[in-house]
Amino acid sequence: MGTTQMLELIDDYVDHLRFVLGRSEATIRGYRSDLRAFAHSRPSLEAMSLEDCRDALGEAVEAGASRATLARRTAALKGFSAWLFAQGYLSSDVAARLQAPKVGKHLPKVLNEHTAAEVVHKELDEDASPAQQAEVLRDLAILELLYATGMRVAELVALDIADLDPATRIAKVTGKGNKQRMVPFGTQAAAALKAWLEHGRGHFAGNASGNALFLGVRGGRLNVRQVRRLVQAQGDRAGVEGLGPHALRHSAATHLLDHGADLRVVQELLGHSSLQTTQIYTHVSTQRLQEAFKQAHPRA
Repeated sequence: MGTTQMLELIDDYVDHLRFVLGRSEATIRGYRSDLRAFAHSRPSLEAMSLEDCRDALGEAVEAGASRATLARRTAALKGFSAWLFAQGYLSSDVAARLQAPKVGKHLPKVLNEHTAAEVVHKELDEDASPAQQAEVLRDLAILELLYATGMRVAELVALDIADLDPATRIAKVTGKGNKQRMVPFGTQAAAALKAWLEHGRGHFAGNASGNALFLGVRGGRLNVRQVRRLVQAQGDRAGVEGLGPHALRHSAATHLLDHGADLRVVQELLGHSSLQTTQIYTHVSTQRLQEAFKQAHPRA
């Protein structure tokens, strides 16, 4: 079952909400939006499991979703799962035990520069097999690019080779609303990308079609979940529990401001439509300044 069929089932479920359960139009619009987003990233019923639902909510948490949004998305997934089970499309109600993640009112997780450097570092074992070395080269390129650009993980996995301009060190990124922006990256990310493209990618390409920048071991385009697992593993290694790709985005933005970048430049780099969204990072930088002052000043 592909995306089209999933979307048809969602439309049928929306009709159930409207004509059988009598839900409000506002609720129906929210549920339809949430379920269609889920279907685009997980386009088949085979990909609808409790783990997949939890992953989708986890991605929403990393993206800064509010408590209300998380509660609605949880309700949408639980209701859709129960309806699919009742209609015979699922053998069990996979989302019955799903609970909305707890999200406190706090500033985004930001790594200090030393920890960020540890997270984006992986050792290349010269005794490893060529395929294992290729995987390390790919992971290094992913980590460096995420931290260098602050791009969203979905934007990263959507990149094609042609979206990179090695000469100018610019990546053409397609963000929310299919809006494109040009994002620069530094020398370390450029070196990691060069190594991956010249010495790593060929080990995974095989008979794969397409020009995806980052490939999985079977030659297909790498997906969001695989990148999330990579970043979490790197966080665990660096002693940062529960690290996600969005934390690298937060860290990149904060470190740019710490070193004097203009707020509107950071807005453009991150692809924020509103400057107000970017301003949260000024609060993060102020908080870090206050912490440093308290630790270092004799009269703090």
